[in-house]
Amino acid sequence: MTALAEAPQRPAGVDPKVRFKRSWDKRLSWIALHATGIALGVIFMLPLLFVFLTAVMADDQAMTASLWPTEWHFENFVTVFKKAPLLEYFGNSLLYSALATIGALLSAIPAAYALAKLRWRGQNLFFMLTVAAMMLPPQVTVVPLYDLWVRLGLTGTLVPLITPYFFFDAFSIFLLRQFFLTIPKDYLEAAKIDGCNEFQAMYRVLIPMAKPGIAATAMFCFLFTWNDYFGPLLYTGENQDHWPLSLAIASFRGMHHVEWNMTMAATALIMAPVIILFIFAQKSFVKGITFTGVKG
Repeated sequence: MTALAEAPQRPAGVDPKVRFKRSWDKRLSWIALHATGIALGVIFMLPLLFVFLTAVMADDQAMTASLWPTEWHFENFVTVFKKAPLLEYFGNSLLYSALATIGALLSAIPAAYALAKLRWRGQNLFFMLTVAAMMLPPQVTVVPLYDLWVRLGLTGTLVPLITPYFFFDAFSIFLLRQFFLTIPKDYLEAAKIDGCNEFQAMYRVLIPMAKPGIAATAMFCFLFTWNDYFGPLLYTGENQDHWPLSLAIASFRGMHHVEWNMTMAATALIMAPVIILFIFAQKSFVKGITFTGVKG
């Protein structure tokens, strides 16, 4: 007579006290995480709040000990367009940032592809020079470059600001090179087996797969050029017709008085486009930064 198999025993249930403790720990972790995020968000929002509150103040209250407007002057955002040709400055900024971004991508994508996916003599040396160019202070090269543009008679225009991006932008090359390293070579080799040359493999295979990295690079370049003050001051300071928005705030600075409320209103209008751009492009931006530096 065979022995009856014993019925499997059910695992003992989790102690209610342990379950409650785990649940409470999760809630505390959730609260701590979100409280930290909210606190950091408030800290980062304080400068924006200060700019906005100052922008809607009266001229005699701006930059005083009173941080809250006694009277709300939202018409300041309209008045700035009457005091300075901001639409013209906006067009100059848009032209500068858009063309510089396009030029940076056109020059950086092939260079980054060559550094990441090809093997050639002097490759490591060129990459080291690219990294060194990123760390080179702009004050080192500003004198010879300014002398060059003066000899060409192009100072007072946006040409000296835009043209260099069509030839070399170290940061864009470095960022794209790091992102291209995350893309497996198998895709490129398969494209070459199908008859693609290097340019076709880069254009048809690599670029579509690297859209997040390209978007992040484009956004970095656009933000830098949009907020650039030193370059426009150096090359276009003598010609107000070519001023970008970064120099527009100089229109509200007199010899003995600065209209801080108008300056802050103009500053808020200058920041608005890049904030909107980041809101709509943050997914691609974050994804591009996340994968950059992870070698595949």
